[in-house]
Amino acid sequence: MTSVEKEGFFKNLRYDLPASLVVFVVALPLCLGIALASGAGDLGIPIFSGLIAGICGGLIAGAISGSSLAVSGPAAGLTTIVYAAIETLGFEAFLMAVVLSGIMQIVFGYLKAGVIGNFFPVSVIKGMLSAIGLTLILKQIPHALGWDADPEGDMSFVQPDGENTFSELGQAFAHISTGAVVISLISLAILILWERPSLKKYTFIKLVPATLLVVFLGIILNGVFASIQPQWVLTGDHLVDLNVSTTFEEFTSQFTLPDFNAIFLPGVWVTAFTICLVASLETLLSIEATDKMDPFKRSTPLNRELKAQGAGNLVSGLIGGLPITAVIVRSSANISSGARTKTSTVLHGFFLLSTVALIPQYLNLIPLSSLAAILLMVGYKLAKPVLFKQMFNNGLDQFLPFIITIIAVLLTNLLVGIGIGMVVGFYFVFRNNYHTALQLIHKRDHYLLRLEKDVSFLNKASIRKTLDSLPENTRVVINGERSEFIDHDVIEMLEDYQSLAKHKGIIVELVEINSKPLPEINISKKRSAQVAPAREAKNSEQSEVA
Repeated sequence: MTSVEKEGFFKNLRYDLPASLVVFVVALPLCLGIALASGAGDLGIPIFSGLIAGICGGLIAGAISGSSLAVSGPAAGLTTIVYAAIETLGFEAFLMAVVLSGIMQIVFGYLKAGVIGNFFPVSVIKGMLSAIGLTLILKQIPHALGWDADPEGDMSFVQPDGENTFSELGQAFAHISTGAVVISLISLAILILWERPSLKKYTFIKLVPATLLVVFLGIILNGVFASIQPQWVLTGDHLVDLNVSTTFEEFTSQFTLPDFNAIFLPGVWVTAFTICLVASLETLLSIEATDKMDPFKRSTPLNRELKAQGAGNLVSGLIGGLPITAVIVRSSANISSGARTKTSTVLHGFFLLSTVALIPQYLNLIPLSSLAAILLMVGYKLAKPVLFKQMFNNGLDQFLPFIITIIAVLLTNLLVGIGIGMVVGFYFVFRNNYHTALQLIHKRDHYLLRLEKDVSFLNKASIRKTLDSLPENTRVVINGERSEFIDHDVIEMLEDYQSLAKHKGIIVELVEINSKPLPEINISKKRSAQVAPAREAKNSEQSEVA
């Protein structure tokens, strides 16, 4: 238990409650927007399915998760898969696939598949965060200007209407709504002022979260426009759009059961496995990024997170919801708002459920331009210029994967961009390993080829290239004393070279290169003798404990 959790529920509640309200306000239009992008408009699926996913992400996944700050819900990265699956299978059969994907994720959690999350390069994770920040800024500018042609939550570069992220900016500046601009500018001013250290000493600033003030002020300003400047009033697509249920029966009718007979369809299993893999990957990426942003530097148990996401997807599919993942936009908003524990995540799910059930008509008064201002600030915090400078100063092996990930995410989507960034990141990992695994030293009467650290089959090419560059009629000593592991393939290659080099007049001497490797690692007899006593002592200690 960390020092934050030791402070207790009620001490943390003064941070978690305001943050949960902010996440709720941000999550509401995102859930609706992702439902629209997934086919609520074209395929006729209930738009309520996005809200169900948000509720399950908060109440189910949030409660089970070991993450203190990550927020789960419907994800933009899954919209293409979801749309194609619903179009092919139908909505009820698709829900069965969501249920099965949840079961698969739970199984993956018990199989400890979460270890994959430990292999994401830091430069790629930081690139992903900055790309999300820049994408938020580019996607929210149209909403801030009053151009709401695309739903909230659609983060892809290419839009269904043929426009893209950059061409939408041109459309937005050609269709400016004065009322939206006024609300956005005032909201941004408040959000910036609330960050000023000189103002944080005032009680009002401490007690009233800027994000909530922005939401209420947007509603009030839009009401004032109706009296003084009717042409500025925001209506229709410029506001949150939620179905209003007048009776309990109308509300419950929005839930949909899956078609359990569809479990026998091969397409359902293919869809389930696809959702499981993509959702798990996006979750692990988001968790890794969230942990890096955590001001208290806590670490999330990844296998438990897979189980939590699986449980959330299982319940979401059973009651008519879209698949869920841990999502970085809502998690970033949660952290920016000062959340400390997962109480914030669970409460945001409770607020989604209670408000859509009891007071949906009031939520429909919120201008999207107010939410745009909040997300613009979140985007700026994720992509601060100082981060770009820091990554550049770290060297090209860090900066190039970072910047390529950003460009790839901006021009495609999150998962494709991350995939490209991972390829570049791993290239530099292999490249650095290629150069640091060996060292060639020219001495007076011979060459010394020293193998450093671990030497795997990935280093065969560099070792072969180095050996081929040696002049004829010389002597080379290949020393593996510093290596804790030498791949059997490498040892075999060196022994072959020792025989073939005689034809060039090259004398090859192998030192500390053991052609009979011990289990898992290949080391010399001398090193083996040093390790054995320590191993026996450890076994002795374990026996005494038993």
